[in-house]
Amino acid sequence: MLHALKQLFGKAAPPLPAIAPAQWARVEAGLPFLDYLAAADRSRLREMALKFIAQKEWSGAQGLTLTQDIQLSIALQACLPVLNLGLDSYRGWVGVIVYPGDFVIQRRLMSEDGVVHEFDDNVAGEAWEGGPVLVSWFDKAEDADGMNVVIHEFAHKLDMLNGPPDGLPPLHEGMHRQAWIDAFEPAYLDFCNRVDAGEDTTIDPYAAEHPAEFFAVTSEVYFEVPALLHAEYPAVYEQLRQFYRQDPATGLAR
Repeated sequence: MLHALKQLFGKAAPPLPAIAPAQWARVEAGLPFLDYLAAADRSRLREMALKFIAQKEWSGAQGLTLTQDIQLSIALQACLPVLNLGLDSYRGWVGVIVYPGDFVIQRRLMSEDGVVHEFDDNVAGEAWEGGPVLVSWFDKAEDADGMNVVIHEFAHKLDMLNGPPDGLPPLHEGMHRQAWIDAFEPAYLDFCNRVDAGEDTTIDPYAAEHPAEFFAVTSEVYFEVPALLHAEYPAVYEQLRQFYRQDPATGLAR
């Protein structure tokens, strides 16, 4: 299957050579949320990103040429959620396919009355259960419209470790399913009500689409704007703190 995908989407990128400090600095300048990491953790993240690049099969879609900077940026963001969990969290699949901006996926859905509807879905990313991760690359941050598509899709991959994404990934020892539900369920319902009421929410309203999307979007916010999530849904923040074994709000304050 991977061979077919590579034939469809383009050539795989070659392994990266040693990365100079100036290149790390250039790439990380576009990821200011990494500043909450202590120096030792930042170094570990870089090492993990290089291992991640080596472990996965990378392809550029629709004519996109994968540069070292693109690979490094995506890998740093993909590895941030698993910095204290390990790369084994991304086991069971190998493909990372990068598009030059949003892309279209053809969908087929059957309605309750048995009618099949086909339509084109314009997306910025997609994680396939047991398959590759598809992400958009935006040269300008403003083109991403406030999304962090990489953290979002890789949060879905973590959610898929125990089956189809449902917003409840496999929890670590010492965490409790009921505590997770008690935090996420009322927060999700509250957020859906706010979106339905027409509120211009600071958190991406796409989080109201499904509990799995709420988990992925709040994961984005947790790493990028942790103080916002802590202020709006502190119980969700606490569960994510236990799950990711990181505390970005404290790191940013430091």
